[in-house]
Amino acid sequence: MHNGRNYPLKQVIQWTRRETAVFVLLSAIPTVLYAVAGWKWLVLPWPPLAIIGTAVAFMTGFKSNASYGRLWEARQIWGGIVNGSRSFALLVLDSVPAPEARRVLLRHVAWLTALRYQLREPRAWETVHRAHNVEYQRHYQVAEWGTSLEPALAGLLDGQEQKSVLARKNRAHGILQVQAENLRACAEASIAGELRHLELMRQVAALVEAQGKCERLKNFPYPRQFATINLYFVWLFIVLTPFCLLPEFQKFGSHFVWLTIPMSVLIAWIFHTMDKIGDSSENPFEGGPNDIPITAMSRGIEIDLREMLGDTELPAPVQAVNNILM
Repeated sequence: MHNGRNYPLKQVIQWTRRETAVFVLLSAIPTVLYAVAGWKWLVLPWPPLAIIGTAVAFMTGFKSNASYGRLWEARQIWGGIVNGSRSFALLVLDSVPAPEARRVLLRHVAWLTALRYQLREPRAWETVHRAHNVEYQRHYQVAEWGTSLEPALAGLLDGQEQKSVLARKNRAHGILQVQAENLRACAEASIAGELRHLELMRQVAALVEAQGKCERLKNFPYPRQFATINLYFVWLFIVLTPFCLLPEFQKFGSHFVWLTIPMSVLIAWIFHTMDKIGDSSENPFEGGPNDIPITAMSRGIEIDLREMLGDTELPAPVQAVNNILM
C-alpha cells in the first residue's frame, strides 16, 4: 500500500516505459509510410475509432471498478480480522488463566503469520512476476518472500504443534483447529466456563470465515474472459489510433502530420495505463505496491496482543519503504 501523497512521475514513467516504446514504434511506422513513402491510402476515418474508444473506455472503467471492489473488500476483511483479534484477546484474558492465555494468544499470532504467508504465495494470473513489476520491487520489501514459514512460527507454537501444523497443506486452518481443540480442553478442565467457551468458539468461527473470504479473493481471480477481451480491445484501439489521426493532422498541413506520433503515444499511454492500474489492483494479496498491507497489520495485531499480555519487549512496527507499506 502506497501511503505517500502520490507516486512520483519518474516512477510512473519507469513503470510504463516498455509499453511507451512500443507505442512510439506503432505510431511511427504508419506515419513514416504516409509522409515519406507516400502511402496516402494508409488512413482510416475517425468516427469508427471513436466508437471503439468509447467501448474500450467502458470496458476499462468496468475493470477498474471491479478491481477496486476486490481491493476494498480485502481491506474490509482485514479490518474485521484486526477487530476480531482484539475482541478474541479480551475474551481469552477474561476467561483463561494467564499461562494458558499466553499460549492461546501466541497461537493466534501464529495463525496471522501462517495466513499472510499463504496469501503471498504466487498464482498464475497474478502480475508481480511481470518484468515491470519485478523491476519495481526494488522500491519495497515483502517479508514473506525472504524467509520461510517455519522460522517465522518459532516461539509462537510449541514443538509438537508446529510440527503438526507444518505437515498440513492449509497451515493457517490447521492452527485454528489446534486452537479450537485447546479451547475445548480448557472448557472440559473447567478452566473456562461453558458459556465463555461457546463465545470463544464463535470468535474462532469468525476467524475461520475471515480466512475463507481471503482465500476466495486469493484463489478466484478477476474473470479471465473480461480481462482477456479488455486486453484485446485496448491494443486494437492503440494500433488503429495513428491511422485515424493521420488525415486529421493532414488538414492543418503536411508538416503537422508528424504530430500523429506524439498524440498517438499519449492516447495509447492513457488507455493502456488505466488498464494496467486495474491489473495491479485486482489481486490484493500478491505482494505488489498496491496490496493490502497484511504484514504491517499482522504486526500491529501482535503488538496489541503482547501489550495486553503485559510484555515490555515488543516487536517494532513495520515501516514503509519508499512510502510503500507491506
